[in-house]
Amino acid sequence: MKKLFIVSILFLSSAIGFAQDNMLTPVQYIEMYKDIAIREMKRMGVPAAITLAQGLLETESGNSPLVKKSNNHFGIKCKSNWTAGGVTHDDDAIGECFRLYKTAEESYRDHSNFLRGSERYGFLFKLDVRDYKGWANGLKKAGYATNPKYPLILIKHIEQYNLQQYTLVAADEAPKFDAGKYQDDVEEKVTEEKNLPEEKNADDASMLDASDKVIEVNGSKCVYAGKGTSLLVVATKNNIALSKMLGFNELAEDGLLTKNQNIFLEMKSKTGDKDFYEAKAGESLYDIAQKNGIQLQYMLDYNKLWGNEQIKAGTKIYLKPNIIPANEVAIKVINTPEAVIAKTHVVQPKEGLYSISKKYNITVQQIKEWNKLQTDSLSIGQELIISN
Repeated sequence: MKKLFIVSILFLSSAIGFAQDNMLTPVQYIEMYKDIAIREMKRMGVPAAITLAQGLLETESGNSPLVKKSNNHFGIKCKSNWTAGGVTHDDDAIGECFRLYKTAEESYRDHSNFLRGSERYGFLFKLDVRDYKGWANGLKKAGYATNPKYPLILIKHIEQYNLQQYTLVAADEAPKFDAGKYQDDVEEKVTEEKNLPEEKNADDASMLDASDKVIEVNGSKCVYAGKGTSLLVVATKNNIALSKMLGFNELAEDGLLTKNQNIFLEMKSKTGDKDFYEAKAGESLYDIAQKNGIQLQYMLDYNKLWGNEQIKAGTKIYLKPNIIPANEVAIKVINTPEAVIAKTHVVQPKEGLYSISKKYNITVQQIKEWNKLQTDSLSIGQELIISN
């Protein structure tokens, strides 16, 4: 019996030790997710130090039951406008629905979209990204959490684990936003008289930006979305994979729209529903393709254009092949960037597929197809075809 007791004690100690070994420490959590926080800062402008401090707090350094079963690092609840997967978890009430993410990165992106897409947090983006104390206190002021010590906890995490170093890495690359352009649910706006619930009880205001009405343009289904709308929101509301929707709209990555435009939910046509379109002042060739529901590259081919040209107002942009009249005056181009003269591009240090696609106004997928690339990896000096 004595031997059995000793064996039992040893087994229990081993089990406890194993469980403890599988618990993440704050340092381990930071090391796992710091790169995502930095990328999100460069994409959306939320300081990496703030994001990591919130992640540490919300997930108990990555060990909370909720994060383990949902990859939900910021405790965001499903709400009625969430159409993707969810998990049940006891919080303010028993069996509440929390958003389910395939990866931690999805959770981090949704968190960034939430802060940037909501008017109540708009004033934060006027702060210097290095001002972590201002951000911490501002989150509490905007109603992110009800705990009066919330800012102090974030500040303590940032200073204790030197999280500010990750903000400083990306400080010069963080985008500057016009916070006044964001819209929020008028019924949920912050007032002095109203005590707002903590963030995981708040509606994802960016969901309100995208139009619910599906229309047809040139035979293809789309929605007309306003400036500031999250592409992730549009995809979610219309039950379509984000990557697929980006492909339909010839976009390299997601984010918020910088102007009002059609967002297509299926592949656009190769030809227009009329012979030509007269360009308006300030319209880009991409704008014209989206407005007319035609694939950009086909439209460029019909007009013998590269895509970087600035077109004068009143210029006819043909939407069908082989219909330019023989006596047609050449398309009026304001300027032809030097970059579009070449049909190939030599990869330079620090260049990636995305930056190259932006330079030539083409998509990452087009570069990969034209060059038969299987991955996104490039080598310095590699020559790429940048036109079909």
